[in-house]
Amino acid sequence: MQKSVVKKLKQALIDIGNLQNDASQKVTLALSVSDKQHRASVKFYRCDTFNDVWQSIATVLGATSNNSWVRLDIVQGAQVLARKLFEEKLFKITKMNFWRYGVSFDADFRTALLETEINGQAFFKPSKESRVGDGHANSWADYDRIADYLKTREPDLDVDIAQASHVWIFTTSGVFFDGQQIHNLETDGYLEKGIRKITNERETINRVIAEGESYLMRQLDDAGKFVYGYFPALQRVLTSYNYLRHFSTVYALLEAAEQTKRSADFPRIKRALQWGIDHSLLKVDDAVYLSDKDELKLGSQAMLILALCKYQELSLDRTFAPVLQQAFNGIKKFWNSETGFIHVINEDLTLKSGFRIIYYDGEAVFALCRLYELQPNDETKQLVREMLDRMVANDYGQFHDHWIAYAINEALSVFPDNQDYMKLGIKNVFEHFNYIKNRVHASPTLLELLDASQKMVDRIQRSENDELLADYEVPVLHQLMHRRALYEIQAGAWLPEIAMYLYRPEKFVGGFYARDDNFRTRIDDSEHFLSGLVNYYNYTYRQA
Repeated sequence: MQKSVVKKLKQALIDIGNLQNDASQKVTLALSVSDKQHRASVKFYRCDTFNDVWQSIATVLGATSNNSWVRLDIVQGAQVLARKLFEEKLFKITKMNFWRYGVSFDADFRTALLETEINGQAFFKPSKESRVGDGHANSWADYDRIADYLKTREPDLDVDIAQASHVWIFTTSGVFFDGQQIHNLETDGYLEKGIRKITNERETINRVIAEGESYLMRQLDDAGKFVYGYFPALQRVLTSYNYLRHFSTVYALLEAAEQTKRSADFPRIKRALQWGIDHSLLKVDDAVYLSDKDELKLGSQAMLILALCKYQELSLDRTFAPVLQQAFNGIKKFWNSETGFIHVINEDLTLKSGFRIIYYDGEAVFALCRLYELQPNDETKQLVREMLDRMVANDYGQFHDHWIAYAINEALSVFPDNQDYMKLGIKNVFEHFNYIKNRVHASPTLLELLDASQKMVDRIQRSENDELLADYEVPVLHQLMHRRALYEIQAGAWLPEIAMYLYRPEKFVGGFYARDDNFRTRIDDSEHFLSGLVNYYNYTYRQA
């Protein structure tokens, strides 16, 4: 590494301050280095002065490639706990992987682990009874795996962590070097801690979208099928598949390609559409249905229509126009003018389930609005009207759903003066503000909800129906959009400074994760994060 870079890293740490822990009178600094292809090597250095620590680190950095990822973490706050109390604290964490401290099993930090090391190898595990979202992770430390790892990291280590009576938990501040630029890392916020501070919002969002598109393109094989997903910390590839998510991900990929203007990706995206058609469609008379595990679902039918509409809109290629018409013929089977939406039918077209999940209704209306805009006809318009009237009659604003937001915003381009639809969309978002403001999880669908609702509010104001908004905090809507856009990058994107602790770091950069599900990285996670960010970017910077 160039001496000038080493010097800048030293100065960046000095500028952070609080280098020495007053209680221990020691400076403790962790150096993490990755060649991007392999998990970061981590070593803790501990001396009386910062200059003594830095002398050792500078020697290592001098022999490190300029293209490496380098992270430096200063231990700033530390607390010693009886081991039993530490285990109780860990057990009480409500969500998997929401433990946000480093730990050491000795006072000299020879057995210290950064929080990112713990997460990168799933050293803290939920109980077998724990389920995502149930509010009880009941986590425990896998001491055997931790000990094995520490022995590979420090071969001469003679500390038996299984016998440690106390545990030191600690927080850090630090910097990250990506091979070109030094980034200061966040010290505040629950999920933002340890992630780069965002100093240029437009540039950051644009880059994350571009990397997100590249990540999804890497998941496509030559035939057009995605690698469905991973549990990176567990080094597991997901072997299941979901055709609804196949088409919804293609839709998001098209949104990203439109924003990045990578038209060269269109042939492979077309192949992904064709693969989905070849492997999932059931043809019955003049209709096609998306069949997944012997079920025909309204949501799947909607995603098929959405993806085909978006492809035709952007590419002007009408290859799939016949399939699109047949898919429209099929979606009519999921609607009964007297009883409303039908969510799941069997392959013989008999009823399986009238209701499965509220998402399907908004997805269907959104897809049909997009279809109507692509090729207007009275039959589509009438079907959309019936569905929307059913949603109004059943107070769908109470569900605060992102697909409903998409649906209402799009519906107002078809029915621009319908105040009932406006009121539904207004309730859907504004009566959800407190939840959105306080939500700790990355929850990418919240940004999608806000994006679509902001566009809806603009339509309402342009149509001079401002009185419908009088009781709500309209200016706060864009503030929340802005906050959630930056937050989901820091709380859910595989940026290099955390990906470097995974088994193949560069493989996951550009992907997005669900922290409380073993950092699950699935194609539909990318779908929701990308759609939210693309729509936010295009709205916020539309005039530039």
